[in-house]
Amino acid sequence: MPTLILVRHGRSTANTAGVLAGWTPHVALDERGAEQAAALPGRLEGLPVAEVVTSPLQRCQETVRPLLDARPGLPAHTDERIGECHYGDWSGRKLAELKDEPLMEVVQAHPSAAAFPGGESMRAMQTRAAEAVREWNARVERDHGADAVYLMCSHGDIIKSLVADALGLHLDLFQRISVEPCSVTAIRYTRLRPFLVRLGDTGDFASLAPREEPAGDDAPVGGGAGAP
Repeated sequence: MPTLILVRHGRSTANTAGVLAGWTPHVALDERGAEQAAALPGRLEGLPVAEVVTSPLQRCQETVRPLLDARPGLPAHTDERIGECHYGDWSGRKLAELKDEPLMEVVQAHPSAAAFPGGESMRAMQTRAAEAVREWNARVERDHGADAVYLMCSHGDIIKSLVADALGLHLDLFQRISVEPCSVTAIRYTRLRPFLVRLGDTGDFASLAPREEPAGDDAPVGGGAGAP
């Protein structure tokens, strides 16, 4: 079965503003995010990507554009099932104010029980994304062979939930996974089991350096803004 390259979108204007974007329209990459996207073709050079599948949201579309420009004719598709979690009434709100919401504790400690007001549950998010991956695995294998490589550009919580699915982790453990903006995660699927072969690879170690303000114990909902 194919190898899936999961790319989180580059840093967005919502990331730097500390806003939970969700499906809010017109959330673009910021200057650094555009630089991250521009570097993506070089990072993936030599990798025979057979297909590209992307979330319909603008920040993901902008992230894959340099790759598609560098590889004319590379088939590209949009799939809403790998779009961001539907955060409902939380969308567009500051993460700093959401910290005081009682639901945030559930999101952090028991995400399989978390359902966003006016939105969807985290279980539903993971289910739709995992179903999309399995369908695309079959399609890519049919069209390009069992050793094919394809790429999906998606969002932090989606990618974390797919990693948890690949590792056989309960969704309640997915907040232990971290994927920074424009990071590359790779999962090689086989008949018996998936293998996680890369996780959150950004190509540098800046995010490991000590920060002036400690990162804290909570996982950033939506994925966070990455290294300063």
